[in-house]
Amino acid sequence: MTLPLTKTYMQTKRQIQFRSLKTIDLTLFNQDIQDISLTTKFTSVNDYVNHYNSSLRSILDTHAPVKTRTVTFSRSAPWFTSELRTMKTAGRALERQFISSGLLVHKQAYRKHQKTYSKALTAARSHYFSLKISNSRGNSKQLFSDINSLVKPSTYTHADTSIDHCNRFMDFFINKVASIQSALPVIAESQVDITLLMQSNTFSAFSVVTQSDVEKIVKSMKTSTCVLDPLPTALLKSNITAICPLITTIINQSLRASQVPPSLKTAVIHPYLKKPSLDPNILAHYRPVSNLPFISKVLEKVVAAQLHQHLHIHNFYEKFQSGFRSAHSTETALVRVMNDLLMTADQGSPSLLLLLDLSAAFDTVNHTILLNRLQSEIGLSGTALKWFHSYLTNRTEYVSLGQSKSSTHTVTCGVPQGSVLGPTLFTIYMLPLGHIINKHKVSFHCYADDTQLYMKMDSTSPTVLPSSLQLCLEEIKAWMTANSLQLNSNKTDVILLGTPHQTQSSNLSSISIFGLNIPFSTTVTNLGVRIDSNLTFNSHIRHLSKVSFLHLKNIARLRPSLSQPDAERLIHAFISSRLDYCNALLFGTSGKNLQKLQHIQNCAARVLMRRRKYDHITSVLNSLHWLPIKHRIHYKLCLLTYQCIHGAAPAYLSELLSLHATSRRLRSSTSFYCLHQPKTKLATMGDRAFQAVAPRLWNALPESLRAPQGVEAFKKGLKTHLFKQAF
Repeated sequence: MTLPLTKTYMQTKRQIQFRSLKTIDLTLFNQDIQDISLTTKFTSVNDYVNHYNSSLRSILDTHAPVKTRTVTFSRSAPWFTSELRTMKTAGRALERQFISSGLLVHKQAYRKHQKTYSKALTAARSHYFSLKISNSRGNSKQLFSDINSLVKPSTYTHADTSIDHCNRFMDFFINKVASIQSALPVIAESQVDITLLMQSNTFSAFSVVTQSDVEKIVKSMKTSTCVLDPLPTALLKSNITAICPLITTIINQSLRASQVPPSLKTAVIHPYLKKPSLDPNILAHYRPVSNLPFISKVLEKVVAAQLHQHLHIHNFYEKFQSGFRSAHSTETALVRVMNDLLMTADQGSPSLLLLLDLSAAFDTVNHTILLNRLQSEIGLSGTALKWFHSYLTNRTEYVSLGQSKSSTHTVTCGVPQGSVLGPTLFTIYMLPLGHIINKHKVSFHCYADDTQLYMKMDSTSPTVLPSSLQLCLEEIKAWMTANSLQLNSNKTDVILLGTPHQTQSSNLSSISIFGLNIPFSTTVTNLGVRIDSNLTFNSHIRHLSKVSFLHLKNIARLRPSLSQPDAERLIHAFISSRLDYCNALLFGTSGKNLQKLQHIQNCAARVLMRRRKYDHITSVLNSLHWLPIKHRIHYKLCLLTYQCIHGAAPAYLSELLSLHATSRRLRSSTSFYCLHQPKTKLATMGDRAFQAVAPRLWNALPESLRAPQGVEAFKKGLKTHLFKQAF
């Protein structure tokens, strides 16, 4: 009888292309770069960029030519090297020899080899993880991606990497923006006058940069490489001294000629699933992530620095816009919003909070309106305005999957995703929105395209929506439409906030805005923090516990292969960062919630120090010099208070604090450094607001800490003070 046997496992083979960068002679490589840096003079910045790309590609091809190899892909561990494979083969041979002969000497040789092999395997695994972690230092996003891929390898890759599939992605992303624009009125084209404006706040030309400035910028940037780059960024940064003269020339030529070369305006789009649980066959589940050439980001960094300086000097920033600004963050934004909500509840009234959402906001920005805004509201003119006109026009993009790419699409609207200047340009585009909201006396706060509106509800008429809020929403809707922005009503959240009595006394259960009836939510997610109607943060802490323990479980699986410094780095990146994110909001939360957070920290310490579940944890936290959760919250609030006093915090936080009225302005008077503490009514509301908590904690600090000093000295002294209190 013949049995039809089939091969159940088949190793897949395919050809790959690679460069052996480790074999490059760095001395000769650096010399070749120096030879091409300034050997030829050009009159056009386009010629300089073409020379830069072609010359560096030629040098790379000479020192590390592209090689093709047919490889068999098996599921071997990424740290399994050729040396380990050789040792494994030798071990199999010794095992067969021992089984064949049965001699004791062969048995001992086999066991001795296996012990050596086991140690080598452990060392290779530990070295691999250590290298991964050190390479991702300072980049938590990359560190998360690397560790997540090791602990839980992705089972999905693009099965179809054909050109047709790339074109389908490209068409989908184009049609998404086109559908939004088709629902909006057509904006009439208007001429942008690029002549010099005779104003005191005019910014007409960029300043040239030096080689040292460019070198400093390149060294500070992340080591990310685009397929359009002629050199891997890591190799470029290691040879930056040799290539910096050419890059500096390209940047200065671009600024003088007000021209951005076409090759620096091409973006490569990589579609990524928004969540691993989503169906990969549905194109709407993908997020288009753009990648730009590295040198274009260096050019934008130079322009962004000068633009930010102009915005700061002439105070063009919107006060309540916290996106992409120095000393501003999501936490400072939420601290101010929560302060206002808590103080309103303390005065006896609930507040209505609206979280507005925009559909593809960055992709629908109208270039004509943006250029007019740069000219009329920011004061750009002359060559500076011409540069931005060149920067925005004739941009191109294409989708790339594997070795295939779609047809190239010319971008006619939107600010470049993945660029340095894109977020700042969007912030400038949104400037008039703040004026509209202020006109109606509605409180608000923005972070990029996330807009929060909140308003006190009349305690005498808790069932009526304020007319000023209705008028404000109508004008916002009209302004958005006129500026090619589409409000996403389906993702707009509304919540009533206050004490349980205040929220229950209101008969409002929904509001009608933008033609839709939106019901009140019991919990909303605002800038990564889950806010419930009574401001208890119970749901936020439950979610935080769930996510933290998931990461702790993954880290525990890797812990045997990690050194203690590497394990501690992972703990801080995945656990401590989550415990510290917006923890200034958690002052006054329930003791039960604090216990949950402390339990997370205790478990993290046990994983790090490899302690058992029921081992006493206080001595472990003491040895690690970790502040307990309660004192970490106090540390964050005191640090924010210090920044407010010394002018390093946003104005919207600093204005909440004031010096004590009886303070004498004498250098010898320590009372001068005390803050006025406002009176509050409710311990569950007003006492938790920043303007009440900050003075209470600050005034309780020793005089030596309240005295003027550098921020690093203050942080060190504050941690020591709180550590003594905790232990």
